[in-house]
Amino acid sequence: MPNALFYLMQTADTHTAPTADASQDAVYYLACQIAQQAFTGHQLVYIHCQDQQQAYAIDEILWQFEPTAFVPHNLKGEGPIGGAPVEIGFDKLGPNKNRQLLINLADQAPQFAVNFGQIIDFVANDAAKKAIARDRYRQYRDLGIALTTQNA
Repeated sequence: MPNALFYLMQTADTHTAPTADASQDAVYYLACQIAQQAFTGHQLVYIHCQDQQQAYAIDEILWQFEPTAFVPHNLKGEGPIGGAPVEIGFDKLGPNKNRQLLINLADQAPQFAVNFGQIIDFVANDAAKKAIARDRYRQYRDLGIALTTQNA
């Protein structure tokens, strides 16, 4: 049975309300850090994005990692035939090959999530994004996926 872990993002500054851009940036960076850790642990990762723009943003963040923390990655359909250890995509079909870890950045829980052993998702510290995350939580539950939460 697949397991989904939702990271609950925290407010960096308790004196100001979080902005949508700041909460989104924090989610993107944490997603890339998790992908890097999974790669180091020899896991194949698929980062599922909402759209092409988000996929390009994640691709750019991964290119900016320090050389000692480089994460071999590619956008779905690019790169080597077998794909890099970390694949980034945004279509409804999912990865080109079996992977152990799904990092979901899309607004919906993808139907192909059931094909993964582990799923990482996020609850951004932004009221609108929290409501969307609650819907994803229900979608995963409806797919029969075990759910847990953890503070980021």
